[in-house]
Amino acid sequence: MSMIRTENLCKDFGSLKILKDCTLTIEQGEVVCLIGPSGAGKSTFLRSLNYLEKITEGKLWIEEKLVDDRIAGVNQIKITQAERTETLLEMGMVFQRFNLFPHLSVLQNVMLAPVEVKKIPKAEAEKIARELIIKVGLEDKMDVYPSKLSGGQQQRVAIARALAMQPKMMLFDEPTSALDPELVGEVLQVMKNLAAEGMTMIVVTHEMGFAKEVADRVIFMYDGRIVEDAPPGEIFQNPKNERTKAFLQSVLNTN
Repeated sequence: MSMIRTENLCKDFGSLKILKDCTLTIEQGEVVCLIGPSGAGKSTFLRSLNYLEKITEGKLWIEEKLVDDRIAGVNQIKITQAERTETLLEMGMVFQRFNLFPHLSVLQNVMLAPVEVKKIPKAEAEKIARELIIKVGLEDKMDVYPSKLSGGQQQRVAIARALAMQPKMMLFDEPTSALDPELVGEVLQVMKNLAAEGMTMIVVTHEMGFAKEVADRVIFMYDGRIVEDAPPGEIFQNPKNERTKAFLQSVLNTN
C-alpha cells in the first residue's frame, strides 16, 4: 500500500515557483532520501506533505486517501478539519531544530502531545514515553531538562516525541544539519534502527553515507523538480542526469 503519493505537486510563493510538477509515490516500509543543493525545494516538498506548506496545484494522497486536489490554490476536495487532522497525525516530523519545551523534562516533553492531542491517559502516555526514551538511548535523562542536553541528545528526544504519537510514517527535515559533526552519528543510528524496524521514512539529508546505507530509494531534486529517482547503488554509482552527476561530484569530493 502506498503511504504517500503526490501528482504534479506545485508550490508558488507569489511569482516564485518553488515546486514544479513533483510526482512521487512512497510505499509502506520504504526509506526514501531526498538530496540536492540548497534551494532545490526538498524541505518545501516535505513540509507540503503534512500541511506545513499548502500546495498551489496538484494532488496529495495519504494512505491512498485523496486529501488535496488543488487548482490555483483552492482544494477541490471537501474534507473536514477533523478528517484532515486525523490523517495528518499519521505522520511524525522531526525538524532541523529540536523545538523542545525548555521548562519540561525529557519525559514531560515526550508525554505532552499524546496526553493533550490524543487524550491518552497520563499513566499510559508515561509508559509509552519511557519506552521510547529508552529506545533512543536516553534512559538516564528522563528527568533532565533540555538545557542540560547536547544537541544530539535533544534531537533524539525530538525523535522520541514524534514517535510518541504512534505515527505510521516519519518525515525528517535535515535532522543532523544543526549538530556538531561528532554528534551526528548518534542521531543517524536511531534513524537506522527505525528503518530496520520497517518504519516508512522520508528524509531530507546531506548525509550521503546514510542515504547509501539505509535508503531504498534516493530522490535528487533540482530547481523545484524531481530530477532522478533510483536505488542508492544506481544513483551514486551511475547517475543518469547531468545535474545529479555534478551535484554528487561536488558533494562527495568535499567529504
